[in-house]
Amino acid sequence: MQPRVLPFFSLLLLLAGFAAADYSWPRTGGDGGTLAGRIAPPAGFRRTAAPAGSFPAWLRGLPLQPGRPPVHLHDGRLKGNQEAHHAVVRLDVGPRDLQQCADAVMRLRAEYLRDRGCEADIAFRFTSGDRAAWTDWRRGLRPKVSGNRVRWNATAAADGSYASFRRYLDTVFNYAGSASLAKELEPVADPARLAAGDVFIQGGFPGHAVLVADVAEDAQGRRAFLLVQSYMPAQEVHVLRNPSDPAASPWYPARASGTLATPEWTFRYEDLRRFPAPRSCR
Repeated sequence: MQPRVLPFFSLLLLLAGFAAADYSWPRTGGDGGTLAGRIAPPAGFRRTAAPAGSFPAWLRGLPLQPGRPPVHLHDGRLKGNQEAHHAVVRLDVGPRDLQQCADAVMRLRAEYLRDRGCEADIAFRFTSGDRAAWTDWRRGLRPKVSGNRVRWNATAAADGSYASFRRYLDTVFNYAGSASLAKELEPVADPARLAAGDVFIQGGFPGHAVLVADVAEDAQGRRAFLLVQSYMPAQEVHVLRNPSDPAASPWYPARASGTLATPEWTFRYEDLRRFPAPRSCR
């Protein structure tokens, strides 16, 4: 970024309600700007208010890779479908086939909560229904899984480092997925009034989940939104194109009901869910 645009960009961040955030994961691909800095709202729309420190404000600051690079899988190979994405998020995948669709949603939510100091809220259910809390992992508890039974035993030293946090998340990804995450989220009464941080999810084996990363609104109160996803096999998180309306892409229209067609999965607007509000933030 050229020095002469820094004051203007800083003003944009202020107006968008951004707070200082720590995107702690390893980054590759150079400086491609942020989600909100790179992707303007549709003509006639303005981004909705995002209070400083909120999940919507944090998502708007997601770092992107420059341009429109190809999406890579966890093992470095290229994803077969390179027509689904508008941009690629600068977020590591990990070397194993773990961070798939619902896993990427959980990853971003957990990263946000850790950044905000809401570590007691970082917990997800395994498919078995057992709760996996980061605070338990941090103090040395590890799960022993036998069939549908999970027991947590103190078998490791206490470790609150970021490397330990990533090992915790990989364990969650291994034993949780769209079916378990769907049960944890709350239905949204009116999908036409969706918010950044909401999730379109169909729990199943397989199921799929995509995260609402940003929302804009016009003078009539109509909303448009951006989606990010990972997919199968585990791959880089990317901003989705809108295949139904290339002229509006990557923005999608918010509706109360009906079909939401994304490049690799078809949802219904009624599939929209929301994370409970965190309780332990600083």
